Amino acid sequence: MIENIWVGTLPNGLKVVHVPAASKVGFCGVIVGAGSRDEAPGKYGLAHFVEHTIFKGTIKRRAWHILNRMERVGGEINAYTTKEETVVYSIFPCEHLHRAAELIADLVQNSQFPQSELDKERDVVLEEANSYLDSPADAVYDDFEDLIWTGSALGHNILGSQSDLLTISGNDCRQHLTSLFVPENMVFFALGPMTSNIVLQTAERYFGSMSNALMRLQRVAPDPVQPYHIVRNIDSHQAHTIYGAPTFSMHDNRKYALSLLNNILGGPGMNSLLNMAIRERRGYAYSVESSLAMLSDCGLITIYFGSDVRNVNHCLRIIANTIDKLATKPLSARTLDAAKKQFIGQLQLADDIHETQALAAAKSCLHFGHIDPADVVEEHIKAVSAADIMDMAAIIAPGNASTLSLH
Repeated sequence: MIENIWVGTLPNGLKVVHVPAASKVGFCGVIVGAGSRDEAPGKYGLAHFVEHTIFKGTIKRRAWHILNRMERVGGEINAYTTKEETVVYSIFPCEHLHRAAELIADLVQNSQFPQSELDKERDVVLEEANSYLDSPADAVYDDFEDLIWTGSALGHNILGSQSDLLTISGNDCRQHLTSLFVPENMVFFALGPMTSNIVLQTAERYFGSMSNALMRLQRVAPDPVQPYHIVRNIDSHQAHTIYGAPTFSMHDNRKYALSLLNNILGGPGMNSLLNMAIRERRGYAYSVESSLAMLSDCGLITIYFGSDVRNVNHCLRIIANTIDKLATKPLSARTLDAAKKQFIGQLQLADDIHETQALAAAKSCLHFGHIDPADVVEEHIKAVSAADIMDMAAIIAPGNASTLSLH
């Protein structure tokens, strides 16, 4: 939902996105279509490990120089990994666009992955994985996804397994970079007061020489699994529970109706149906939220709540009844209109955050090749009917959903 965005393409196929912003702070980076689902068996955790170790030395820079390059001008350099993407980005005073772009280009083209640095960072990543075991509110999401996508490349933790991490080599990291961090699989994006022509020239200067062809394992959509209802004992008086169901991909036009339903059920508003029914009225849980993940070929909706163990079944019953009601009884025109206004307003507020603007534009360009203007997205949301909401609720009704509870 962003206006006045410029999109161009370099001769080598790299897409370039500029989000104009009257700000003293600039933001730029690359988003790459390479995530944990692109790892071969036996190398689980490779994408995330590359994200960590890409900062550990290039042909012309040591790790210390990389970390200080943007810090010296008050900026930052960072990265993150998802199931399908890796993002390397920098935030900086806007006059330092070239400095940031040159550094990021060096990282994605020339990282060397020295063995001494890999060994140190391996311990850091293993500690990160262990920390999730101490945070069941985070771990339950990963465990749920592992179960619902079992048997597919999506059905393993982004952080990987300890046994695989211990075998990942510098050659593995370099091969991941050279085969997936390539122009046709990557978008360079920048946000700030600079002109679109400056952004294009910057991209050409630092990324224009890239020419590797994309080489990755074929992505295969996960097969459906039978709904499951699992309780795992972690010896805790608190329960962390997820109710969820598989949905469809980001390319399905029903995503607008599903996104609206997700917001109605457990979006960020304190007036969401489940927050009101479970937390505010009954005090059964201290946290209730719904989230939606739409990938290139599949999707997943999850409802999380943290509660006392004795309230788990009460909460699950309320969730099931709420969804059943939405699937069988249409929302009134007034209720549906209010839900649309709230959702559109939340999207507008999110668009006021520069980092969100830039990342959303880059991700849209990566997956769709274009960026829909705000009015187009709003019209799609306004066009959602009460029948559409009923259809989406039916997809995630109790008979199609699974549950996992850690306590």
